[in-house]
Amino acid sequence: MMSATAYDEILSLVEKPSRYLGTEANSIKKDPERVKLRFALAYPDLYEIGTSHFGMQILYHVLNARPEIAAERVFAPAVDMEQRLREAAISLSSLETRRPLSRFDIVGFSLLYELNYTNVLTMLDLAGIPFRAKQRQTDQPMVIAGGPCTCNPEPVAELFDALVLGDGEQVVLAMADAWMAWKQSGGKDKIEILETWAGISGVYVPAFYRFRVGAGGFSRVEADSAGRSPVKRTVVADLEKAPFPDRPVVPFGRPVHDRLRLEVSRGCSRGCRFCQAGMIYRPVRERSCQTLLDLAAASLSGTGYEDLSLLSLSTGDYSCLQTLLHQLMQRCRSEHVAVSLPSFRAGSLTSEMMKEIRLVRKTGFTIAPEAGSQRLRDVINKNLTEEEIEQTVSNAFSLGWQVVKLYFMIGLPTETEADHEAIIDLVLRLRGLRKKSGRRGQINVSLTTFIPKPHTPFQWAQQLRRSCSERILFGLRDRLSKPGIQVKWQNPQVSILEGLWARGDRRLLPLLEAAWKKGCRFDGWSDHFRFDRWREAMDETGIDIDFFTTRRRGLDEPLPWDHIDVNVSRQFLQEEYRRAMEGLQTPDCRFGQCNDCGACDFETVAPVVGGEGCTEETDTEIPEDSGGLRRIRIDYTKTGDARYFGHLEMVSIFVRAMRRAGLCLAYKEGFHPKPRMVLGDPLPVGMESEKESFDVRLEGDLSLSEAVTILNRGLPSGLRILGARRVAENAPISKRAVSVYRVSLSEGGFDKDRLEAFEAAVDWTVTRRTGKGKLKKINLKDMVVEVLIRTRSCAELTLRSEPGRTVRPAEVLANIFGLKAEQIRKARVVKTEKEPNSGTTHV
Repeated sequence: MMSATAYDEILSLVEKPSRYLGTEANSIKKDPERVKLRFALAYPDLYEIGTSHFGMQILYHVLNARPEIAAERVFAPAVDMEQRLREAAISLSSLETRRPLSRFDIVGFSLLYELNYTNVLTMLDLAGIPFRAKQRQTDQPMVIAGGPCTCNPEPVAELFDALVLGDGEQVVLAMADAWMAWKQSGGKDKIEILETWAGISGVYVPAFYRFRVGAGGFSRVEADSAGRSPVKRTVVADLEKAPFPDRPVVPFGRPVHDRLRLEVSRGCSRGCRFCQAGMIYRPVRERSCQTLLDLAAASLSGTGYEDLSLLSLSTGDYSCLQTLLHQLMQRCRSEHVAVSLPSFRAGSLTSEMMKEIRLVRKTGFTIAPEAGSQRLRDVINKNLTEEEIEQTVSNAFSLGWQVVKLYFMIGLPTETEADHEAIIDLVLRLRGLRKKSGRRGQINVSLTTFIPKPHTPFQWAQQLRRSCSERILFGLRDRLSKPGIQVKWQNPQVSILEGLWARGDRRLLPLLEAAWKKGCRFDGWSDHFRFDRWREAMDETGIDIDFFTTRRRGLDEPLPWDHIDVNVSRQFLQEEYRRAMEGLQTPDCRFGQCNDCGACDFETVAPVVGGEGCTEETDTEIPEDSGGLRRIRIDYTKTGDARYFGHLEMVSIFVRAMRRAGLCLAYKEGFHPKPRMVLGDPLPVGMESEKESFDVRLEGDLSLSEAVTILNRGLPSGLRILGARRVAENAPISKRAVSVYRVSLSEGGFDKDRLEAFEAAVDWTVTRRTGKGKLKKINLKDMVVEVLIRTRSCAELTLRSEPGRTVRPAEVLANIFGLKAEQIRKARVVKTEKEPNSGTTHV
């Protein structure tokens, strides 16, 4: 069995060491002796991408709330990490306990993006788990999956024992209970647990469904017994009663969504005909305003986040948004928490709401017109007028936003050249609004090719050929290349491949395996995407990409996902397709009569809006500055795995720990207010220290000894507060002129002859390259105060530091002792609290 230490060693070899992952605030480790079910939550992308995924946070919360279940996280390793694991023959393991993935009972993948499928194979292969469900034995993990991609699971269905369709928090617990009961009864026959799972609403077991290809190449998936089909999506009907992860894991590093996510609602009934999420997550279910305020208070206190994002498919449509924003901002302004709305309709966000948001700091501002002309917006049922778009952008610029992002698609059904011209005209008009506001704002335009998705009215539409996409995209790029406009676009090769997997069937799995064997990984990342390898794999496996993507499908044609019931009827989708071709809009059912889409039965499932629960807006009293502003110096140690934290990451860790502890930090003024905090000289990544310091200004009365105790409870392993004391406002953080470092080597040794040669020399000049690329000479004789060789593998270095002149232990090890870079990297270097000896002789 692989040891956790061995896995940590591999983690320390990658470019950005990650061996401290799994010790984040709010991460959970359980006593293995008390656990009956070990559940791995697997995300097939990097930690920086997946760690903030709200669905994963929910599952981590609900599973670990059960004492007998241990849920742990595992992410796709970066390419260099994968290589290291293979070279060392070490299994991919979880973050919390470093348990190999193959030794979990259930491995559950989150499938959010089709181009992550190759990463699923990588993770299974690194764990020694066979790809296909039928190849796995009873003593190997059950592999399941959930997420939006399961609304057409067929391209990867044979990888999984079961797939969850719809809201997963209730289903996953039912599956866990069934597995534990099966295991307790002996757990010998895998078919037994699959049969039980298949009886749970929202669970699809591919082994119980037959795949066949008929005339014309059309495929069907049929149940092996009449009672199994179709598989219905499961729905959490009341979010007020749904569990909420109010203490999510606070990730290390710089994840893409480094903020608290507050889910205000699920579902959207706007009815955009291209939007899969708007169809498969129906109906709209809102949380009440008071519930959201309570959850925000608990979650901010439990995480220490400085940013809060209101999460939903269309936050601007939340019925109590005005009240919620006002009351949130009353709290957040005093605590310097920024509030952002990542998804809203132009026209739904009033100037009054925008003024609320800008009170703390201006976050991103994004609008999705999708199409340039009103005609085409009517076709796609984007109930949005040019007047609403222009008014919203005008408000943004006039209220101080500097950047507005616009999203457009090309290749939508019925699109013509006139629609491309309309994109250009609209962007140029919006660009002109900058001058009216008197500000130098910028328009960021994002262009992507329309990809037809299952369970939408446009699931029968054709996708643009790659060559056509390139012609249109590059033409728009050239026409919009003007000052104040930045244009980005999705690679058409990526779009056509995503379209293939979105509407494919089981014939694609051999293609996935072939592309993976050719080295395809992280296909959604431009720096890893290799379409040439995919083309080779298609040729080898006989896949005709045009059959699945660029042809228009008949409305009565069998579809690979016909056995999947997302609670939106085929008849409704067909009628919406016909209305699109006629340019007819369909109103939002929240503001009119039911459109009979099939999502609601009005007994167990129905729209839930919080309008009746909205209270009158009342201002929350913001506490005034008590005048008790004090400068506090905090001493701390940085040892063990904490040596891999960088300087900026340390700032984030300490600030969030202080916020969780309820300490009132003082903030600077400005566009992005930052805590009034000063750290001493940054340590190089990988170096430990017995004592470092930072100063922070705190408001109000507090017990420093109590603050130290609270802070230490919330810090990761290797960081520990030694003490805190009040210092004068003008007291500088002392920077040692001379420091003592203890160096322990795991490879190589300290050569006494080399040290004697250094001692005897009059001059020992080395050349280093500065951060600006310039060469700089430094005489080590001026900077090395003392070197003591304690043993062959241990020494103490006493080094001088002067303004503009410093020397690092690594330079001494390389230039005096001739150690190689790999030996230095593996050395343990500790900056000690020890006072240096007097004198300047070399010993």
